[in-house]
Amino acid sequence: MIPFSGGQFNLMEPGNDTRLLEFLLLGFSDGPELQPLIFGLFLSMYLITVFGNLLIILVVSSDSHLHTPMYFFLANLSFVDICFTSTTVPKMLLNIQTQSKIITYEDCITQMNFFLIFSVLDIYLLAVMAYDRFVAICHPLQYTVIMNPRLCGLLVLVSWITSVLHSLLQTSMVLRLSFCTEVEIPHFLCELNQLIQLACSDTFLNNLVMYLAAVLLAGGPLVGILYSYSKIVSSIRGISSAQGKYKAFSTCASHLLVVSLFFCTSLGVYLSSAATQSSHSSATASVMYTVVTPMLNPFIYSLRNKDIKGALRRFSAMAVRKGPIVLRLKNFP
Repeated sequence: MIPFSGGQFNLMEPGNDTRLLEFLLLGFSDGPELQPLIFGLFLSMYLITVFGNLLIILVVSSDSHLHTPMYFFLANLSFVDICFTSTTVPKMLLNIQTQSKIITYEDCITQMNFFLIFSVLDIYLLAVMAYDRFVAICHPLQYTVIMNPRLCGLLVLVSWITSVLHSLLQTSMVLRLSFCTEVEIPHFLCELNQLIQLACSDTFLNNLVMYLAAVLLAGGPLVGILYSYSKIVSSIRGISSAQGKYKAFSTCASHLLVVSLFFCTSLGVYLSSAATQSSHSSATASVMYTVVTPMLNPFIYSLRNKDIKGALRRFSAMAVRKGPIVLRLKNFP
């Protein structure tokens, strides 16, 4: 391996082994005049994502009307979306604020590890939510029996275990790689395929495992989602009244929109990067599923869902009622 001798990269040399200590996250633009705009834009999107998804979690947990499997999964999805965005955006904001593009080797591996965990969790939870809608619409009389609390908890637990094991596998394989002079990552995050491309050792096994995992962990849930919705559409077509069809479709419209947004943007990222061979365009496209989609999820579920809107009104009314009580207690001598 040829070590980099420039001043902004640190290398340690235990014996004959040379190990990289830092990477450069190039981000979107080198123009200093655009940095305040990028900082403000991403800070706004991050705050909206955190507060929007946190509000969904608070509303679902505080309203007994929403203590159902569908909203249990939604609260878990909101938590994962907060974590998913928090693995990348704060570091990018810090780099812009400090005018530094450096990320240490350990931080880069850690970021990649958590990014893999929460991205796979997102996919699995969307598949689990599709299965929940399939049971609710296609087997309504057996819904409470099938989607019992034990099964719901088990589905979430299996999703977590699978995501963590996959991430540990990919991370352990990246740790075996050696890196050459090309230590610039043309992205705003440490993504698995970017790190593999930068390695100067043999990456055949890494690429094989990466693409195989993508087929199994993304393709499998996608097939499950498509199958669930094919059955849902068949069941809805069998309903005689137009009002019944609308009611059945409205229960899964928000989820279908979120699924379409997530998978279409993810697919668009890889198709655009393959077509243009431009890493900067790929980084820009990645914003759609890493930042924009988690930000839009609370709006999609709150604006298109009567239960959530009703719960938000009750939650707001409860907060307003408690406000004067708290003020009176504070002023009580």
